Parts: sequence; structure tokens; C-alpha cells
Amino acid sequence: MTQAFVQSKIKAGKVAVFIKPSCPYCQSAMSILKKYAFKEGHLEFIDITTQNDMNAIQNYFQQTTGARTVPRVYIGEVCIGGYSDLAALEDQGKLSQELQKIGALQ
Repeated sequence: MTQAFVQSKIKAGKVAVFIKPSCPYCQSAMSILKKYAFKEGHLEFIDITTQNDMNAIQNYFQQTTGARTVPRVYIGEVCIGGYSDLAALEDQGKLSQELQKIGALQ
């Protein structure tokens, strides 16, 4: 069930960010991504605190990405990591390229 939930959110042309709203790193990741003009439905913030088994979701992230922390940022079907990875992509000027590559931007 956990795997099906996570996989249902990850799509080729979309950015999916699994978050906890009170987490400062999640808030910073959302701020970075909100600077970009996404096509309708191509950016989703998924609040894992509203799920029945948040711990199972984080354990699934550990198994599939090597870390259980949030945010977990997926650009297309690839997990790029967390906030520091997202910020590094932006600092290097590569984030917009990655978003354009998957067709998520207007």
C-alpha cells in the first residue's frame, strides 16, 4: 500500500515533493520550486503527515533512495534527493534545465 501510494505520485513529466509542512527544509524546497512557472498539474507537494502510516512511507524512501528524510524531491521519475540537492541544482543553474527536460514548465 505504501509503495503504491508513493509510486502513484511519481510521474515522468511532473515534480513530486514529499513533505512535512512544519519542516523548515520542506518549506525552503517549496519556496525554490514556487519560483518556476509550472504547467498546471506538473508540481505537487504531498503532505505525508496526512497519511495513515507516515513512518512506513519514510521507511520506503530509505529502501528506495537511501534516505528517509523529507523533503524527498522527484523530478520526473528520478529522486534527486532532498533540499540540499535541490538547492545545489538551482545554485548551479541546472534546475530549470532539468524541469524543462521533463516538460514541466510553461
